[in-house]
Amino acid sequence: MTVDFTRLGVHDLGRSFGRRRALARVSFACEAGEIVGLLGPNGAGKSTLLSILATLLKPTTGHVQYGERTADVAGAALRARLGMLGHDLYLYPELTARENLLFFARLYGLADAEARVAHGLEKAQLAERADDQVAGFSRGMRQRLALERALVHGPRLLLLDEPFTGLDQASAASLVARLRGLRDDGCLVIVATHDLDVVDGLLTRVLYLRQGKLVAEEPGEGGGGALWERYQRVISHS
Repeated sequence: MTVDFTRLGVHDLGRSFGRRRALARVSFACEAGEIVGLLGPNGAGKSTLLSILATLLKPTTGHVQYGERTADVAGAALRARLGMLGHDLYLYPELTARENLLFFARLYGLADAEARVAHGLEKAQLAERADDQVAGFSRGMRQRLALERALVHGPRLLLLDEPFTGLDQASAASLVARLRGLRDDGCLVIVATHDLDVVDGLLTRVLYLRQGKLVAEEPGEGGGGALWERYQRVISHS
């Protein structure tokens, strides 16, 4: 079964860990070609929500629809359309950049694995370092490579958890440019971040989480520090 979708729907989503409630009745929808920001203080439920969207966690209540299907129905075919970059980059330091991407491309059974890897290395600006071990890479180089690892199979939905952490200005700008290109290609990107100065002007929509609840939703237009001002206003009054 092939799974394709252009819409993600989150319906009354809740998740508890024992007596601790991480998410409570979160609902929203988004479309292909959007970059949606998940903003909120530590402990707001952002990472839990991303893990559920990635099918790594099951919700306690509610459900997620990927187009017309849920994860339980679509199974492995759905996971082949998802990409995730979290705190763990899932790179093997003893392998080269090329070997890392080839490993993941072959896990997905891609017939054109070598071509996709070459494309990813170009996008990551690592073509000249393709045959160097990842152990010698800077944090920014590893982050760019890990993003291409998450993209090598052409996912419909890309989930990012604090992707700008530890990046210098040039690496952050490179990542922003790559995300804009993915948006223009029709990928749906959802990013949880505290780096509001970096994503100001990038996001098409912003979801504000606090104590596991969705407390506000706004368009993402702006720039020039507007996002930080809006974040402070929303979070302080919720």
